[in-house]
Amino acid sequence: MANDKFVSTLRLGFRLRNEPLADHAGRVEAAARRPRPRRRSLLARASDQEWSATAFLVLLDVAGWFIVYGFTSFVRGDAYYSSPFVFLVIDLLQVTVIVMALFAVGGYDRSTETRSLVYATEHLLAIIVAAVVSSAVIYSAATYDQTMKPSRGVILVSFIIFLPVSLEYRRWLRGRVVATIAERAFLVIGSGELAQRFYQAYKNSPNRQRLEFVDVQHERIGGHIAGTGSPIVEGDIETKLGRMGGNYSGVILADRIDLIPPALVERLVRTQFQKTRVYSIESFYESQWRYVPVDVIDQVWPLQAGFQLARNSPYHYLKRLCDLLGSISGLILFLPVLALCAALVWLESGRPILYCQNRVGRGGGEFTLYKLRTMRAREEDDSDDIYTRKDDPRITRVGRWLRKLRLDELPQLWNVCSGEMSLIGPRAEWTKCANRYEKQIPFYHFRHLVKPGITGWAQVNYPYGESDQDAIEKLKFDLYYIRRYSLQLDAMIALKTVHVMLFGGGR
Repeated sequence: MANDKFVSTLRLGFRLRNEPLADHAGRVEAAARRPRPRRRSLLARASDQEWSATAFLVLLDVAGWFIVYGFTSFVRGDAYYSSPFVFLVIDLLQVTVIVMALFAVGGYDRSTETRSLVYATEHLLAIIVAAVVSSAVIYSAATYDQTMKPSRGVILVSFIIFLPVSLEYRRWLRGRVVATIAERAFLVIGSGELAQRFYQAYKNSPNRQRLEFVDVQHERIGGHIAGTGSPIVEGDIETKLGRMGGNYSGVILADRIDLIPPALVERLVRTQFQKTRVYSIESFYESQWRYVPVDVIDQVWPLQAGFQLARNSPYHYLKRLCDLLGSISGLILFLPVLALCAALVWLESGRPILYCQNRVGRGGGEFTLYKLRTMRAREEDDSDDIYTRKDDPRITRVGRWLRKLRLDELPQLWNVCSGEMSLIGPRAEWTKCANRYEKQIPFYHFRHLVKPGITGWAQVNYPYGESDQDAIEKLKFDLYYIRRYSLQLDAMIALKTVHVMLFGGGR
């Protein structure tokens, strides 16, 4: 290493010694005039990191809950605790459940639009779930130790106070994040067809940061990436990478890796670990928009590292246990509701009460799915129109309400109990639809890597499909679910499903 430095110094000295004096003086003068980069504070550099907002919110939630619960306990004179240690244990248990619930709805994700009404309702649901779960655990433990039994009034009031407070500082922080990132851009490497498709997708997304496109092949420099009004393709990527500090939020690779010079790839690796994040197209779609486009994957996509769908994955067994407990509990709990709905269907349009149809399950196998009939009984036809349209005249009056409240899907709990379906997964498609999609949509068969579900990531993020294009859009979310298959994602889907049932529409 020392020898290399010595040789470099000799070469520099030789070059300067043989350089014309005027040229050397000009270089020195230009370097003196060039403004030195302003040294940014540690706090400013930390704010550039994606984890900074998450860490800050976790600290705010922990401190906020300790203050709210401690103050409420003091005001209400809660004397149930035998010692400060017991109080601390109860406090930690509650705040742990709160953090887990908010994590499930994206409450710590920097890209979540926490100022929206949709997030506000999801935040409300998460806090309610946290209150119910933590209270159930605490009072279950209190049956064995009365010293751990807190006042119900203190818990209720604390959660009521914490709800608007935690939502308000999220809204405040989101405003600061938006203001900060508005001054930065994403640096996109590429100018070909993949980069053009990415630009169109970005333009239709909620993101409003600038995009700067660079062409490492120097073929399209000076032209628009996608017609008049779109960004102009630039060059000089080395200079741009040197300004990574506070100018860019990240680098996006929108070109084939074999077209990027090895030296630039090495530079991007250093950028990833030292300055800012470098995204592949797929990882950008996943982290920013939470779906996987069909045109960026290939046949070996499921073989990539990071998939949780391995045969020996512990979550398979945990998920099946949750499916059994949830479906059996649901059948028992909703049996009166199911009986009432069945009676309404029979009174309005007679028999059959149940609608049975062949659907495609995990691995491409078929099974019979059960639903409450919401449409007028008719013979199965061979028409090409396989969709239920908005205001479809075949839907009965009772059926319209059953669809809106998702009550027509209650019989599917039996499919879950028998192992043909899961509570959460891609929609179970009619065999006729699946056969059609597999012929027209690339990689559609990947969605059969997991069991279909009563609800899923596509169902809570995309409206009811009534075209082949809708099927492609929903597949993007199904692919994301397969890629991110986890307990955390299932918990998020469960909470979003409650939100859709309460505030969304059904078809």
